[in-house]
Parts: sequence; C-alpha cells; structure tokens
Amino acid sequence: MTTSSPLAGAPATALPGRSRPRPGRLRAGQRRAGLAFALPVIVLEVLFLLIPIAQAAYFSFTRWDGITASWIGPANYQRLFGDPTFWRVMANNLLLLASVPLAILIPLLVAYLLNEHVPGWRFFRSAYFLPTAISWVVIGMVALRVFAREGLLNHLLDAVGLGFIHTDMLAGELSAMEAVAITFIWSVFGTNTIIFITGMATLDREVYEAARVDGAGAFTTFVKITIPMLMRFIQFAFILTLITAFTALFSLIFVMTGGGPGYGTTTLEFYVYQQGFQVGVFGYAAAIGIVLFAIVFAISLAQLRIFRSRLD
Repeated sequence: MTTSSPLAGAPATALPGRSRPRPGRLRAGQRRAGLAFALPVIVLEVLFLLIPIAQAAYFSFTRWDGITASWIGPANYQRLFGDPTFWRVMANNLLLLASVPLAILIPLLVAYLLNEHVPGWRFFRSAYFLPTAISWVVIGMVALRVFAREGLLNHLLDAVGLGFIHTDMLAGELSAMEAVAITFIWSVFGTNTIIFITGMATLDREVYEAARVDGAGAFTTFVKITIPMLMRFIQFAFILTLITAFTALFSLIFVMTGGGPGYGTTTLEFYVYQQGFQVGVFGYAAAIGIVLFAIVFAISLAQLRIFRSRLD
C-alpha cells in the first residue's frame, strides 16, 4: 500500500525564511551594477571629452589669445567661412576623404587572400601588420625619404629604366597631397587587414562550401557572400579610417611637408595648429576645431545610417 504526500501535486514553495527576488528588483540591481561598472568610464568621458568640447565651443565665440578671452559672438565663424584659405584646406580634406575607399578595399582584398591560406599567409599576415606598430613620426620620416627628389622612389624608377619620370613629389601641391594620401593608405593598411581577417574568421564556412557546390567562383563568393557578411566589420573599419584621415595625421604632415608647399597639404587639423600656435588666434583656431568636429560627426552619422539601412 502506498501513501501520497499531502504536498504531492502542489506547487513548489520557497523554504521558510527565504524569499525569491522579484524580477523587478533583480533588473534594478543589474542596472545599478552596470552603472557602477560604467561610472569610471562615464567620468573619464565627461572630463576628457565632453568638457573640452564644450570649452572649445565657448572659446570659438571669443577673441582668445591663450590667456584672456573676450566675447565676440559668431565673428570667428563669419571670418572662417569667408576665408579662401579655409576652403582650400577643406579641398585637401576632401582629397584625403577620397582615399578612404582605397584604404578599405585594398586591405579587404588582401585579407580575403590571406583567409584563403595562400602560400606564406602566416608571414604576410605578420608583415602587413608592422606599419601599425610604427609611430606616425617614423612613418613620416620614411615617407620623406621615399618621395623626395633623391628618394627611394626615384632610385627604383632609375633601376627599372624609367628614370625620365624622375620627380620630386613633395615639391608640388597636388603631388605632395598624393604622397600624403599614399602614406596614409599604407599606414592604416595593417589595422584594416587585421580587422577584416578577424571578421572572416567568424564567418560560417558551410556557406562557402554550399556556394562552391552551386558552382560559385571566387569573385562571386567574395562579392555575394564575404562582403555582405562582413558589413559590420567594414562599417567599423570605415569609421576608424575616416576619423584617422581627419584627426590623426598631424604628426605625419608635420614631418613630411610641414603643411606645404603653400597650403598644399594643410588639413583642417593642421590648420588648427597653424592658427592657434603659429599665428596665436586661439579663438579662431577653436572655431576651426568645432567645424572639424561637426564634419566628422556628420559624416560618421550618415555612414552609420547608410550601413544600418543596408543591414536591415
């Protein structure tokens, strides 16, 4: 004869003295814990990002010599947008912006080849990343010796019988900007290649095998499968390269060309330095910095929306 417990079939209840936390309390605790972990980063962002941006915005409406500032309203911006040199510098930034697609496409193609494990892929993967470990100053010094009149480029042209092309790329405004753009593409090549190799390592290999079974070639696989599946990594590399092109080339330009010849290689970032520390009009330089910030923010936001619409 069997007996059944009076609790059989009854819903399980918590033991006396113990209470199960409510979902609302649990979520609130998680939010507090997340805020506590994020608080140091938030404080640093406010101290070293938001406050300096706010200060720059304020000083852009003043006549500031680095010590005292007097409010002059939008006069700096009126002067800036009426300055032909400013628009000349903007054109230089547009030329650098035009090099960004190449700074993305070339590493993407190389990463695809390395991901296919071509002969020597381990060596090349390490060699391509070397420029990332070199400072901008060293890169600028190397580029200076490559593109100068008696530099490595002209020696190579002489060696292959093309000495009649002998030229000093750093002497002309357009050619100097081209030299800076080429150096910029080379300098971000390693970083973008590693980003794309990392992204390709996360892709499902079964998709590629199915494509090969269906008769898809390497080009079709790259265009129809690899690029769409890597879109988030491409988006990240694009934003990183864009920010670098607008805000990280000061050391490179300072060493290679000093912003010259004329204003041939002066970017907005370098123009801020010239107006602030060479001319001494810090309020005007702050206005240029705010315009630079607004341009980078607007382009990044537009790019994010474009990629998001494609992903959706």
